[in-house]
Amino acid sequence: MQRREFLQVLGAGLTLAVLPELTLAYSADPAHYGRLLVLVELKGGNDGLNTVIPYASPDYARLRPSLAIARDQVLTLSERAGFHPSLSALMPMWQDGELALVEGVGYPEPNLSHFRSIEIWDTASASDQVLQTGWLSRQFRRAPLSGQFAADGVVLASQTLGPFEGGARVVVLNDPAAFAREAKLASDMGSGNAPGALAHILKVEGDIRHAAEGLAGNGMAAMTAKRDPNSAEAQGKIPPPPGAFGKAIKTLTDTLARGSQVAVARLTLTGFDTHGGQLATQGRLLKELAEGLASLRSSLQAQGRWQDTLVMSYAEFGRRPRQNGNNGTDHGTANVHFVAGGQVKGGFYGKAPELAGISDGNLDYGVDFRQLYATALGPWWGQDAAAVLGGRFAPVPLLRA
Repeated sequence: MQRREFLQVLGAGLTLAVLPELTLAYSADPAHYGRLLVLVELKGGNDGLNTVIPYASPDYARLRPSLAIARDQVLTLSERAGFHPSLSALMPMWQDGELALVEGVGYPEPNLSHFRSIEIWDTASASDQVLQTGWLSRQFRRAPLSGQFAADGVVLASQTLGPFEGGARVVVLNDPAAFAREAKLASDMGSGNAPGALAHILKVEGDIRHAAEGLAGNGMAAMTAKRDPNSAEAQGKIPPPPGAFGKAIKTLTDTLARGSQVAVARLTLTGFDTHGGQLATQGRLLKELAEGLASLRSSLQAQGRWQDTLVMSYAEFGRRPRQNGNNGTDHGTANVHFVAGGQVKGGFYGKAPELAGISDGNLDYGVDFRQLYATALGPWWGQDAAAVLGGRFAPVPLLRA
């Protein structure tokens, strides 16, 4: 049996991204990996100007005669900007000072290709540099997790590994029951006298397979939730929204509630490539995002984990300030991103969009996206971010501790 055949058997339930030279010797947990990092990918490139709306700028309405959100619909955050009305579920988080809005996030010499730009974000590379490994894979290779962790990370609502590419122990956990079945199937094959490469993969799979034991009961937990006094309804927790993103939120919180430990979870909400008919599409997606994040916060608060969770959004790029002829927006540059958590100092950070004088141009960035990664690696996990990012990037000062 060859490596390719082995991975085909595992299907969508379990994914292993393994470098041949990766060692499985566990560390003494040198990083604060007990602090969970949740990455939320807004796939397609969310339009930041209609997310955090610069309503006080007359140029906003000038550039978007049919896409601008009316002032009386904007949820006011400051004297210059406010939320899209679909983000109302995030207002309690904002009012409690646990939501940071980082404006003007981008990088030098931006690339406006979906494929290339997300590759830049996933690998934390410069625009003229091609790296083969994701930034999280480099971190876990440099400082492996201790043996108490089921896996380095979980991927939900997506089949791509993104920042885990090229070396992390990753579970693609779109269906916990399928994961349990497929992990058992892989273990039944046994390592035996397998060739070196396959034996190595089977050994890694054996580590990850332990996660299946804690995940297999999720279906039963969901069936008994109505009569369980600790259920979300009984505790007054906010339920997740319908759809794939809400399902991913519930899968993650159920997994954590059952004691499975991972350092990172990546969730994906797709559909933000709004070249046409943007108002309805983005409104629906932002509502799904806000309700999903509100549900995540509520569940993790009930579990006592919100103080040790950092949620960070990202996307391959933003959209252009001027609307196009199809009531949509085309690929742009600098964007706004969310950072949330119990230890986040809420408020505005970065560079507010400057729309005066713009015609068909793009926004300048003020925060390099690698500064967000440096925030997670440095202040959050206590690691040397420069060793992973290939240079020093100042963390965004949005954490309380």
